Amino acid sequence: MAIETNGSADPTALRFAAPRPADEVIEQTFRVPEDLRGQVMVVPFQGLVDWARKNSMWPVTFGLACCAIEYMAIQNSRFDLSRFGMEINRASPRQADIMIVSGTVTVKMAHAIRRIYDQMADPKYVISMGVCATAGGPYQGSYSTVPGVDNFLPVDVYVAGCPPRPDALLYAIIHLQKKITKREIDAGHARWRAWQRRYREAKQRA
Repeated sequence: MAIETNGSADPTALRFAAPRPADEVIEQTFRVPEDLRGQVMVVPFQGLVDWARKNSMWPVTFGLACCAIEYMAIQNSRFDLSRFGMEINRASPRQADIMIVSGTVTVKMAHAIRRIYDQMADPKYVISMGVCATAGGPYQGSYSTVPGVDNFLPVDVYVAGCPPRPDALLYAIIHLQKKITKREIDAGHARWRAWQRRYREAKQRA
């Protein structure tokens, strides 16, 4: 928004000028030829990268408990997961960029999940599917169950349910795509950062 003074030094005489049309700004900045107008899309490079990332997320293939059955159901033609560029499941974490933790996470399994996450290339995303992965579910308080996967992983989207329907997972995928576009990925990592801080403090005391 430009500010004009109208030749007066009085601050009260300031008025806001109307912004220029977007077509005029683009033409003066990039000089789009007249014959290409309407055929060229001018966007920031980072916006183009984010668009490609959100439409080509490849999940790593693994399941922990009954929520994994609902994740298998989402691969059917009824839900058409290929609309979101996620129809390709990768058995190797080095070729995947999204992890869907579906089911109960035990203490022994947590180390394996963390190892798989560390092998994934950046940028990488995590969806916690179901109440067991999110907070321990009916096994919360057990000696062998982790009360939430965000104790050792940075979770981007949580899916409620026991088990959640495939529609809920589809909504979570759409929500994750919006977070990638708005660059709000680090907003939900508070519990994971707190766990890291406690881990470093315990390591220093030891």
